[in-house]
Amino acid sequence: MMIKFKGIIPPVSIILNEQGKLDTKGMALVIDHLIDAGVDGLFFLGSGGEFTQMSAAERKEVAEFTTNYVNKRVPVLIGTGSSNTREAILLSKHAEEIGADGIVVINPYYWQLTEVNLLHHFGDIANSVQLPVLLYNFPNLTGQDLSPELVLELANQHDNIVGIKETVESVSHIRDIIFTVKAEHKDFCVFSGFDDHLLNTLTLGGDGAICASANFAPEVAIGTYQAYVAKDFEKAIELHRTLALLPTIYKLDSPFINVVKEAMKLRGLDISTHVLPPSGKLSEEKVKELASILKSVKLL
Repeated sequence: MMIKFKGIIPPVSIILNEQGKLDTKGMALVIDHLIDAGVDGLFFLGSGGEFTQMSAAERKEVAEFTTNYVNKRVPVLIGTGSSNTREAILLSKHAEEIGADGIVVINPYYWQLTEVNLLHHFGDIANSVQLPVLLYNFPNLTGQDLSPELVLELANQHDNIVGIKETVESVSHIRDIIFTVKAEHKDFCVFSGFDDHLLNTLTLGGDGAICASANFAPEVAIGTYQAYVAKDFEKAIELHRTLALLPTIYKLDSPFINVVKEAMKLRGLDISTHVLPPSGKLSEEKVKELASILKSVKLL
């Protein structure tokens, strides 16, 4: 029986030393901290996990260490997306071999694909493993949206395509995914990718969030989700007001991977904030701005 993914699953920042190598001590610290905070799973090698800046060998190393270190304490999702279908299949098979609980697959991010080619891309990956597959829709970065009709077709064709991460600006897209796909596949899980869409997603019938703020303020997203499930809507709304303000920090740099790591450090995690190029170190001035924003929402 496949795991039903739900709740708050951080897209975990990968901790690296100054040489750009995996910092296993720092990574272990982050994993333990997030599990202790009560997350419902961990997603490694997403956009914030710097997968686009890593070689296939580096991605395998990260996937193997993190999956082994979590050791089934919570479900582990591994990002295996690539602009190269063969590489995505290779990484997906590796994730299955090391004992991951599922994979998250973004659409290719160079060519705009026809619907037929998109169906083949995701279908070939899904057919290569028995693991649950979550689609990853991030049109701002890929340049191509996954339509509700396409997602439904994929869910119809492949029993192991079980959900989607919706990193989209419009809540109407999340609504249409929920109403279109869940109508035929009630266990299909729908996660918001942006922090400020969590409550909207839940009220529409979605399943949670895979949001960056869960790295540095897991208690806010987890608290919102748990309050909603407990029908304590007043608390859920109060916490969500904080959650809705957090995306302002992402405007401090692009990519904002460095911002998230600096926020983790500001909130007490003793980690290296090194990022892989073309990302760079966040300036001292920007770190001060970040601290100011976190103070304004009482997270410092």
